[in-house]
Amino acid sequence: MKKSIPLVLALIFALGCSKDETNDIAQYYVDFTIYLNEPSSVPLTVVGGWMYVNAGTKGIILYRKSSTEFTASERNCTYDPNANCSLVQVLSGISAIDSCCSSRFSIFDGSVINGPATRPLYQYKTLFDGNALRVYN
Repeated sequence: MKKSIPLVLALIFALGCSKDETNDIAQYYVDFTIYLNEPSSVPLTVVGGWMYVNAGTKGIILYRKSSTEFTASERNCTYDPNANCSLVQVLSGISAIDSCCSSRFSIFDGSVINGPATRPLYQYKTLFDGNALRVYN
């Protein structure tokens, strides 16, 4: 009986560890403002619009959820964030896919649609005053 306890613990430990659980995304300081009246921000002037921004770990997907709400999702996939190819790209107006593991995420809130990822994309905070969108952590 005593010999089976270490074996069971080793098995639980081995099954409990996966790339998704052990790799954390490096979080860089983010604090920038996008003005929606600038030509580069045209995609965000309509609900459902999105655009990439060069910030964060591997970039950020900005998405306009409603007339007053935005999301800012990290483009670094949560499954194996240390892989060089781990970059989430918008596939359609509602989802994004990782080029390495093929995990799919909702750009509405960063939630996982299909694995192997089990954790949502990291979400930055957003603050919108009607003209300027601040993204920060």
